[in-house]
Amino acid sequence: MPRKIRVLVVDDSPLVRQILTQGLARDPGIEVIGSSADAYLARDMIIQQNPDVLTLDVEMPRMDGLTFLKRLIPQHPMPVVMVSSLTERGKKITLDCLDAGAVDFVHKPSSTQPGGMEGMLLELRAKIKIAAGARVRTPSRIQPAQTGPAQAPPTVPIAPHQAKKLIAIGASTGGTEAIKEVITNFPAAMPGVVIVQHMPPGFTKIFADRLNQLCAMEVKEAEDGDKVRPGLILVAPGGKQMRVERKDIGYQVSCQAGPNVSGHCPSVDVLMHSVATAAGAEAAGIILTGMGADGADGMLAMRKAGARTLAQDETTSVVFGMPRVAYERGGAERLLPLNRIASTVINLFRGGL
Repeated sequence: MPRKIRVLVVDDSPLVRQILTQGLARDPGIEVIGSSADAYLARDMIIQQNPDVLTLDVEMPRMDGLTFLKRLIPQHPMPVVMVSSLTERGKKITLDCLDAGAVDFVHKPSSTQPGGMEGMLLELRAKIKIAAGARVRTPSRIQPAQTGPAQAPPTVPIAPHQAKKLIAIGASTGGTEAIKEVITNFPAAMPGVVIVQHMPPGFTKIFADRLNQLCAMEVKEAEDGDKVRPGLILVAPGGKQMRVERKDIGYQVSCQAGPNVSGHCPSVDVLMHSVATAAGAEAAGIILTGMGADGADGMLAMRKAGARTLAQDETTSVVFGMPRVAYERGGAERLLPLNRIASTVINLFRGGL
């Protein structure tokens, strides 16, 4: 019988600690070994009990979750799943925590959200299981925070006939940092980029705005009808399916509410199937770190339509799920370490794709 995943719950609210402890204990594969009201007690419990996964509240007295995480990861790298509030401040701090090495996050439901707590607990149990097998980014792999726009990468001329080409990127767990690694190395003149990162509504705009401060290309959360053009990166909005459509003047995106596909909304499969139909051999596809198989079928459709396709390798993935399945099903031509993906795509377009 597999060993249970040992979890430590850290939250300043006694009620939340009780709800999380009882909710996680309902899964036979999870054992809550304790709970803590603050970071200082949590530190001692981590040393004494060495849990497999930590759930960490974003906002706590004495020491907030972000400060604790920044101290924890360099000294004791371990999988951490953040429990975030839905306030704007909570969302921003949650993304800071992903920058600092947290594997993933869930958000606390509002009191008016029907079935919200049960849904959150279901999501948390699933993400704890993913986190238990994740590769935690050690300090050497965490890039220093940048306070202003990144220095622009060397300009890569894009020939006129390449202006209608595009790049589709999909990612999930660990993807926020992987996406940043790739697109901050794209020059401003790159063809248009469309991205699906599994993330709930509200977080995708903050994520896109942050990337816009770091990239030579412009980055924005996509809106229905946005044009896909060179120099622009569109991030699919949380809770909507994004598709690329071919128009006489080029490409544009459709962003509409819809059911989950391959377990997600937005879905990488939805995006990449649309890119296969709209762009065919004029596109390149990239699948980065993430759990599950979302994007594998869509990337295979892209490859069959003549697109060039790449996926992140196991060594550099936080979770080698989506890239592995994409490669095994024949969608990804090859696996590459994260730090070689941007340069490879640039060379593909420089050579005419």
